Amino acid sequence: MTPLLRQVLSQIDGPDPRINEVVSALVRHLHAFVEEVRPTEGEWNAGLGFLIETGRMCTAHRNEFILLSDMLGLTSAVDAVNNEGPEGMTPSSVEGPFHSPAPERQPGAWISNGPERERGVPMVVHGRVLDCDGMPLPGAVVDVWQANDTGLYDTQDDTQDLGNLRGLFTTDVEGRYWFRTIRPSSYPVPTDGTAGRLLEAIGRHPMRPAHFHYRVTATGYRPLTTHVFLAGDPYLGSDAAYAVKDELIREPVPRTEGWGMDGPYEEIEFDIKLVPLDWKEER
Repeated sequence: MTPLLRQVLSQIDGPDPRINEVVSALVRHLHAFVEEVRPTEGEWNAGLGFLIETGRMCTAHRNEFILLSDMLGLTSAVDAVNNEGPEGMTPSSVEGPFHSPAPERQPGAWISNGPERERGVPMVVHGRVLDCDGMPLPGAVVDVWQANDTGLYDTQDDTQDLGNLRGLFTTDVEGRYWFRTIRPSSYPVPTDGTAGRLLEAIGRHPMRPAHFHYRVTATGYRPLTTHVFLAGDPYLGSDAAYAVKDELIREPVPRTEGWGMDGPYEEIEFDIKLVPLDWKEER
């Protein structure tokens, strides 16, 4: 430990022990980074400028810091240490930078109401919300959002109304939910900001595989944020956000009838198992 690091750490003594712990660890790792990389003053100032520019990119509908965290795998790392649970639980995944309030919708509603509904492949997505023993959870809230068939969310695309391809659904007495939509597309994360510049600099592509986002809540259970990924997508093995888990991949099944659909469509079934708030790992 250098004399400077020892001096800095000795002066971290606030009233909140957790803040002291976090800041001390951050300082130790940052000083170790400087010792290893030995940045020039110009490089250090460029790094600070990069963070300032990242902040300036943030708006009510876009958080460049979340995107940057996703691209570095940090969001997935934080997700992993915060979402342990019993066998059979539905794995969590990253939220991403495009979550926003969704309209409440009735079971079976179309969440696709823009021009993509005429172009895209129709889909029915359904399942149940359960506990880890398989018991249904009625009254759970299922918040879903997705990109359209060209890879754009409503907040990125002037041809979509806000709230398009989003929905809040409440499960019935058997824990069931379902909605109708169009097949989402794989897409590049926004590359016009600092996250895009970083990806280019380190030689990585910006693509995310096609997916649906979920945020599921039920009284007495840990909230779950997760994805459903479409099998066969070419970017499943190299997701820019490092969010793919095998348990979250589903194969769309071609159908010609059922679920109130008119003509051919694809079906995905996705059951969700939540963890009780009082769950403790046995060690």
